[in-house]
Amino acid sequence: MIADTTAQQNKALVLKAFDTLFNKRDYATAETYWSPDYIQHSSHIEPGRKGLFDLVRAAPANMKYEPGPIVAEGDLVIVHGRFSNIGQPANWIAADIVRIENGLLAEHWDVIQDEATRAESHSGKPDVGRRVSGLITPSFRRRRR
Repeated sequence: MIADTTAQQNKALVLKAFDTLFNKRDYATAETYWSPDYIQHSSHIEPGRKGLFDLVRAAPANMKYEPGPIVAEGDLVIVHGRFSNIGQPANWIAADIVRIENGLLAEHWDVIQDEATRAESHSGKPDVGRRVSGLITPSFRRRRR
């Protein structure tokens, strides 16, 4: 039961940290979520916490992160989400893998692809979420019944 609690806490931590940095752009608060010794494995981001924060500072002001499915096991959390309004021709769909250490985001890997349009999607399914529109931008919120 403790492991389940820790997994839930780690997922909540990652979601709060991502929202604070990518959506709210609250860098002072975000520093309380990311380790000062943060290890960045992404090839498009400069090393460390500063590299990540500088990337976000340079992104368009209307950039948005929308989380999708999230799983956690041990000290790892994986969240599948969308970065929109990133200043590129297509939104990014990302699987972010984060290692938690001492209650902080300590290490990060990702897999990123451009979001497909309906015309580009051979399956007719969105990259993330449940609905497909002209440009696949489904909401990750589950429908209330």
